[in-house]
Amino acid sequence: MVSEPIKSRPVARVLRALEEHDGELSTCSVVWHELRFGASRLPAGKRRRAIEAYLDEAVRRALPILPYDERAAEWHGVERARLEKRGRPPTAADGQIAAIASVNDLVVVTKNAKDFRRFRALAVENWHSSR
Repeated sequence: MVSEPIKSRPVARVLRALEEHDGELSTCSVVWHELRFGASRLPAGKRRRAIEAYLDEAVRRALPILPYDERAAEWHGVERARLEKRGRPPTAADGQIAAIASVNDLVVVTKNAKDFRRFRALAVENWHSSR
């Protein structure tokens, strides 16, 4: 969701939700990695510079970036084993994001809510769909 404002066609309801929750938002180290990785893969030029500036100014400076720490790793290990036994193992990144949110009592906001709903007792919202 944090990249929505820099998309060529941002979804208005997502922009409204970002404004509505201004000051309440955070992201995590796993998402930060994905954002930086995506920007770094772009060819050098105006678009890449604009995205990197947005990441530094609007994301890094404005949002706390929560770590994948010992508590998150423990939660992730237990939950990953539970889901694997059910034949539904999560990707490593999704498991880490879910773990960071869970141990910090946060809501995961994602367009891909289906992949996060399988985690036990994890609050998930999709701001792209009707709220």
